[in-house]
This record gives sequence, C-alpha cells and structure tokens, in this order.
Amino acid sequence: MANIVIFGAGDIAEIAHFYFKHDSEHEVAAFCVDREYIKSDQLCGLPVVAFEDLEKQYPPQDYQMFVALSYAKVNAIRAEKYQAAKDKGYTLVSYVSSRATVFPGLQVGDNCFILEDNTIQPFATIGNNVTLWSGNHIGHHSSIKDNCFIASHVVVSGGVTIGENCFLGVNVTLRDHIVLGKNCVIGAGALLVKDAEDYGVYTSAAGAERSRVPSNRLKKL
Repeated sequence: MANIVIFGAGDIAEIAHFYFKHDSEHEVAAFCVDREYIKSDQLCGLPVVAFEDLEKQYPPQDYQMFVALSYAKVNAIRAEKYQAAKDKGYTLVSYVSSRATVFPGLQVGDNCFILEDNTIQPFATIGNNVTLWSGNHIGHHSSIKDNCFIASHVVVSGGVTIGENCFLGVNVTLRDHIVLGKNCVIGAGALLVKDAEDYGVYTSAAGAERSRVPSNRLKKL
C-alpha cells in the first residue's frame, strides 16, 4: 500500500483515481500537472499542485506516483513525464485490475495501467509505462515494450513483439510471431499479418461507406 500522487488532471487522471480508489490498496493523496496547465486547485475533492513544486509538498520518500496521460504524440508526452517523475526520485506504481485475467509469473513494469477484462496469457511480458485499456487479449510469449498504449478489444496473438511507444487502436488484430517496430501507429480495425517497420502507420480500409440499399429494405435484419 502506498500514498500516491497522480500526474494529470484530465479524464484519464479522473479514471485512474476511480480505479485506485475502488480497486487497489493505494490511496490517492493529490494530483499534479505542470504549473502552466493548472486550471483548478482541486480534482475529485483532492488538491491539484504544480509538478515543479511537488517534492516540497509530497516528498518522494513519503509518496509514490502514477502518470495518467494518454497516447498524445505517439506516447511521447507520457514517456517524458514518466521519466521526469523518476528523475525527481519517485517510485511509479502500476494498476492491474482485479477483473483482469492474469497468471502466476506475469512480469509487469512500473506505471502500467491494465484495466478490466484484459486476458494476459502465460509467459507474456509487459514493459514500463504501458496502458492496456479494457477487453484485450495478450497472447502467450508476447512482449509489449515500454510506453505503449493499447486501446480496447485488441487481439495480440502468441509470440508477438510490440516495440516501444506503439499505439494500437480498437479492434486491431496482430497475427502470431510478428514484430512491430518502435513508434508504430496501428489504426482501429487493422489486421497485421507481417512485421511492421519503425514509425509505420498501418490502417484498415478508409471506413464504412453507406450502402445503396436503405435499412428499411434489408430482408435479413
């Protein structure tokens, strides 16, 4: 159990506070952001303080941290703030939902955010600063490197390697034993059956187009 400070004051920070409060042994003491981004002195009934002054009010020997940011700039901002917190001497905590399916021996790094209904099979490894939103399948012997963000209902088949700073959108499917390079963006609904190069952007079709047949003329629905 630890008293923690959450970096962030947006939706993800509010969600992180909810999960830590209701499904962990940690207690959230405050939020923090860079001084220029402070819009209110409170969030969820807790103080919001400037990150620049954090160690004066919440010293690292008494408090730990969790960086609750999104995948902006292909995870670069979250990675930057994660490192800044470590540079100040803070230990970063992880959250693994009690409603996730995990097995003995799972290796999870720090500052990970693993939500409900994730299934992480044996011999998979999760690096540091990784977000797994709800409802994903992470196959056996797969490896997710640092600073990745995986949205919901993604299927990572067995033996897949996902490089640093990747973003996978909702409903992505990765075939077994492929390798994604670093900083890849895989768009919603995409199916990958071969390796992805560093900094690659991979998408599905341009999106659903309206059928010429209106819904009131469908015979099988």
